Amino acid sequence: MAGGAVPHEDPDGSRLLTSSEVGDLLRAAVEHSGGQLVDWRMEHVDANPQHSTTATYNATVQWPFGRREELLGVSARAGGPAPSDERAEIFAAGSRQMAVWLYPRDPDLPGLVRAAYPDQMAEVLNEHRVLPQPVQPEQVRLEMIAYRPRRRAVLRAVVSTPAGATTFYVKVLREQLFAEVERRHTMLLEAGVPAPPVAAATSDFLLVLRELPGRPLAKAIFDPHPPTSAERLIGLLDAMPPAVSQLRRRPPWTDSVQHYTTMVERALPAEQRRLDWITGEILSGLAGLPAGDEPTHGDFHEGQVHVDGGRVCGVLDVDTIGPGRRVDDLACLVAHLSTVQRMNAQQAARVRALLAGWVPVFDTRVDASELRLRAAAVIISLATGPYRSQEPRWERETSFIIDAAEALIRQVR
Repeated sequence: MAGGAVPHEDPDGSRLLTSSEVGDLLRAAVEHSGGQLVDWRMEHVDANPQHSTTATYNATVQWPFGRREELLGVSARAGGPAPSDERAEIFAAGSRQMAVWLYPRDPDLPGLVRAAYPDQMAEVLNEHRVLPQPVQPEQVRLEMIAYRPRRRAVLRAVVSTPAGATTFYVKVLREQLFAEVERRHTMLLEAGVPAPPVAAATSDFLLVLRELPGRPLAKAIFDPHPPTSAERLIGLLDAMPPAVSQLRRRPPWTDSVQHYTTMVERALPAEQRRLDWITGEILSGLAGLPAGDEPTHGDFHEGQVHVDGGRVCGVLDVDTIGPGRRVDDLACLVAHLSTVQRMNAQQAARVRALLAGWVPVFDTRVDASELRLRAAAVIISLATGPYRSQEPRWERETSFIIDAAEALIRQVR
C-alpha cells in the first residue's frame, strides 16, 4: 500500500498505536492473513519519542480452523519503514506506513519462529546434541520469560527425561548482536566467572544456555536472613577479566536519563516538574566525570544474580558487559532494589534491611553521592516500565518509582 508523509502531530505513531483507532489496522492485518478479528487489547508499548513506536496486542482471532489467541505486533517510524520492516507486512493507516506481524514472526528475531514451538525446539536440541539422548517434541515444555518486540526474547525450555527434568534458557537475538553476545559468554566462562554455559548457538541467532545453579537473588531478597553479602556482590564484579574493558562500550544509564525523562513525561505529564528537577540534579551532579575503564556488567541487579548458601554462584544477561565505572553497576542494583513493586509489608522490610546493610559497604568502594545520583538515573529508566507493560495502575506505579529517585537525590543535597 502506498503511503505519504508522516503526520506532524504524531511523528512516531505513538498516539495512533495507543488509541482505539489502531483497531482498524489490526483488523485489516488479520483479514489479510485469512482470519477475522474478534477483539483485542494492547499488551506492550515501546516508544522512542519523535522516532519510532512498537506495540503488541493480545487478540482473539477467528481462523478457518477455529478461534485462537494471537499476539500482533506493529511498528511505526517517523521516517517511514526501515529495511527490516520489509520482513513484516506493510500496511497503510492514512498517510502512514507501518509494519505488522503475527507472533512469532518478529521481523528482527528470525529465530523466534523455531524457539516458540516444542517440535522445532526439539529439533534445535537434537541438531546440536545438547542432551545424550534424542529429544521428542512431547518432552519439551516452553515458557516465555521475556519478549521485547524487535529487540530480544528469552524462553525457558524444560525437557523431561527419564533422569528428571533439564532446564535450558533460549536467548533469541538480533543478527547484529549475536556474535558479540556469544563471545561475552565465552570470555567470562574462560576467566572463571559463573556465566551460563552455552549449550548451542544456531544459524538463526538462538543461544541455548544451561541453567545456573542456586536461586535467583530476586527471590532470595525476601529470605529471613541476608542471601549474600555486599562484599561478595562486589567480588563477583571484580572477578571480571581485564579483557572486558576492551569490548565495545555500552553507554551507562545516566547518559540516557534525559531520553527516559522525556518518555515518562510524555506518558505522565503531571510528573513533568518533578522529573525535570530530578534530571537537572543528576546531570549537574555528574557533569565532567570520565566514562571509566573498569570491567562492568552494565545491567547489574537482583534479577541477574544467583546465590547458594550465601555464595554468589552465577550471573545472567552478560550481553552488556564492557568498560565503565564500578559505581554504575552498584547504582543499578540499588535502583532496582529501591523500586521492587507489589511487596507485602514483610517483604518490603526485608528489602529495606538489605539496602541498609549493603549501601554503606558500596559507599566505601565508590563515591557515595555519585552512587545515589546514578541510581536515581537508573530509576528514571525503570519508570518507563509500568506504562510500556500497560499495568492496570501504571500511573500510580510510575509515581511510586519516581518517589524512589527523588528520595535518593535528597540524600545528596
